[in-house]
This record gives sequence, C-alpha cells and structure tokens, in this order.
Amino acid sequence: MNAAWRSFADELARWRDAGRAVEFWWRDDDAARPDPALARLLALAQKTATPLALAVIPTLAGKEIFEQLDGGVSVLQHGTDHRNRAALGEKKTEFPAAEPPAAALQRLATARERLAKLAGARFLPVLAPPWNRLKVSYLPQLAAAGFRGLSQYGARAAAQAAPGLAQVNTHVDLIDWHGTRGFAGEEAVLAAAVRHLVAKREGRAEAEEATGWLSHHAVHDEAVWTFLERLFETARTAPGVHWPRSGKLFHIS
Repeated sequence: MNAAWRSFADELARWRDAGRAVEFWWRDDDAARPDPALARLLALAQKTATPLALAVIPTLAGKEIFEQLDGGVSVLQHGTDHRNRAALGEKKTEFPAAEPPAAALQRLATARERLAKLAGARFLPVLAPPWNRLKVSYLPQLAAAGFRGLSQYGARAAAQAAPGLAQVNTHVDLIDWHGTRGFAGEEAVLAAAVRHLVAKREGRAEAEEATGWLSHHAVHDEAVWTFLERLFETARTAPGVHWPRSGKLFHIS
C-alpha cells in the first residue's frame, strides 16, 4: 500500500474509531448514447454492487440507453443539451449571464419532462449542471420547475440549496482536465477525498454531506478504470463505509 492509499485508509480508520460512518456516493457525467465506455461503466457498477448516479443529457439521450441500466443505477439530469453558451470571457456554461432566466428555466423543465418519460422509475428530479455551473439566482426557482435536488462540485454550504431543493455535491474529480485530460493520479484523487473527510470530521465542512466521487466514462483511460476497481473493492471491505443510493441522499423515495 503506497502513501496515498495509507493516508486514505488512516482517515477511514479515524472515522471508525470515532464511531462515525463514512458515506460515499458516485456520480458519472455526460451519458447520452450506448457505447463501449458506458457499457464498461455499468458493468463495473454491477460487478462491485456500487450504486451509480448517471447524469444523462436529456436532449441527446434515446430510449436505448435506459434499457442497459440495472437496479443499482439512478438517472440525474445533466442540463438540457450540454451546449456551451458562454459569452466571451465567461467560463464554460450552459446557462450564460445573458440568457433570460425564464428561457433557461423553461429549457430545463422541458428537458426534465423528456428525461422523466425516458428513464421512468430510475429518474430522480435532480439537476447536475454541465461544468457544475449554474447561476445562483436560479436556485429558488428550480423547485417550481420540478426539481427536488441539485448536484454540483465542492463542499456544500447547507443541506438545501433553496427551499425544497436538496443539495449533494461531488468532491473528488478523477480527471485532470487542465493537464493530461486523463487520470488525475492516485495521490491527487485520494488527497481530495481525505481533505473533504477531514474537513467534515473537524467541523469545517457540512458534516452530513456524503463525499462524492465524480467520473466521466467517455474520457476514462485505463488508469481511471483500475483506480475505480480498487476504490470500490477497498471501500466495500472497509468497516463503517457506506454507499447510499442517490434517492436516499436527496430524500427522494
């Protein structure tokens, strides 16, 4: 066991020794159509019995993608079409500053209706915005647009982003987007997980938020797949570690 895995195991042990359970969850983004990478992702989730929150792009998805999902997979809404609408100088976003809020919210509501019909009982009305970006001013209006949850990146400030809108974020991105665009590496990834766990344990982050792992199956290299297998095997056998289903985390039955 190298230093990164030892540090991770030591932090899990601190939670166990304190009589506290560690909650992890797994979100994978950018699902749209069946392909070998998605098939491999679903096979991994099934093999390791790890609940998966699959963020699906509503307007790009066809019914065939949902025929591959087993009972351990929940479907979240990944924006509407994953199109970058950012103006010059803005970071990538599907929801730019210049777009009228009513237009954006109508796009989201229409896409939610389509995805709900396609995904059926697997669908959770949870928005995972592309690039994890959404204007804060939209949050109070999402519940009226039919959403009950929001998932972005980074430690949440509170369990509810707005009245009627539960928030459960991801905290560990497996991809090095600003460098190789491959696996970020065991040291960086496990250190990010430990940081969030330590912050929760020490009261510097919202203690009840599950630590979220974020993957993007379409760009995985072999190192990512290898890491995920080891992570799931390690976490499955570690005392006091749980992987709740997404519906439980967002309080959606």
